[in-house]
Amino acid sequence: MPRDVSSGYFPARNDKLTFAAGFVRLFAMNAQEKIGDLRQNIEQALRGKASVVKMAITTLLAGGHLLIEDVPGVGKTTLAQAIARSVHCSFKRIQFTSDLLPSDILGVSIFNPQSNSFEFRPGPIFTQILLADEINRTTPKTQSSLLEAMNEGQATVENHTYALPQPFMVIATQNPSEHQGTYPLPESQLDRFMMRIEIGYPEESDERQILLSRGDASPAVSTLKPVLEAQEILALQQETSKVLLEESLVDYLMAIVSATRSSVHLALGVSTRGALFLQRSAKALALVEGRSYCLPDDIKLLAPLVLSHRVIVHSQNESPRPQEGREIIEEILEAIPVPI
Repeated sequence: MPRDVSSGYFPARNDKLTFAAGFVRLFAMNAQEKIGDLRQNIEQALRGKASVVKMAITTLLAGGHLLIEDVPGVGKTTLAQAIARSVHCSFKRIQFTSDLLPSDILGVSIFNPQSNSFEFRPGPIFTQILLADEINRTTPKTQSSLLEAMNEGQATVENHTYALPQPFMVIATQNPSEHQGTYPLPESQLDRFMMRIEIGYPEESDERQILLSRGDASPAVSTLKPVLEAQEILALQQETSKVLLEESLVDYLMAIVSATRSSVHLALGVSTRGALFLQRSAKALALVEGRSYCLPDDIKLLAPLVLSHRVIVHSQNESPRPQEGREIIEEILEAIPVPI
């Protein structure tokens, strides 16, 4: 058992549990203040995109992974870097290219002549916040090296399994699939992302402020300071699990999921993992909004962001667009009565 340096003795297990419980109760009182500080900090780097920032924080508090898809130059990487700089966690960035190999992500064993043995050198995946930049510019084989880490919080290399530090979050950016040099993400990879969001072009007034405030200077993201510690993020995630989701809302959520599986427009409906992610993200959104309970509007707002990339649209003469899946989810939401 690690030594408690501040007190100079080895604490008993009950003492540690009592301290941890006290910390969680004290932290819960300041949860909204902490979340507000995090939102404000990120919005300094991504102006005029409060709703996008809110969804990113919701994904973080729900313990999920975030996929940001949009055209180049609208702030995908800026958002990912702003999240990483706003929390006091280890951070690594991988620029995905067509020649990237799985070992470039997971790590490799190197022979050490002094010890006459192979030593494992961890790859960049052994971090807390991982930015997978332009993830769809590498091959599906390399993309698949993230699956175990995203699903189980661990990585297996050469028959050895290594636990990843917690909290662990993958923030991936990708360009639209019609751009040159991109590989479509497999369904199994997409299903690991809790949420897929788009940033879009800023409003004219916000873009004008960006030009006036930055000019030729370095982006605002480089000036951000951490406002949350890793332990505080874990405590917020624990608070998220305590948010109330009534049975009527569970039935509402299940009705949405079931409708995707029976829709004539979809070849593949939402998986059980998708239903769990929608439940977790709804609880996290309630916490971000300062509530201890979920509302139907939470599920209705999140369903297109959490579910649309998990469904497969029946293709006719051409490949379906990502927007088509979202439109079908929105049509399903309109057809299902909202619990009162």
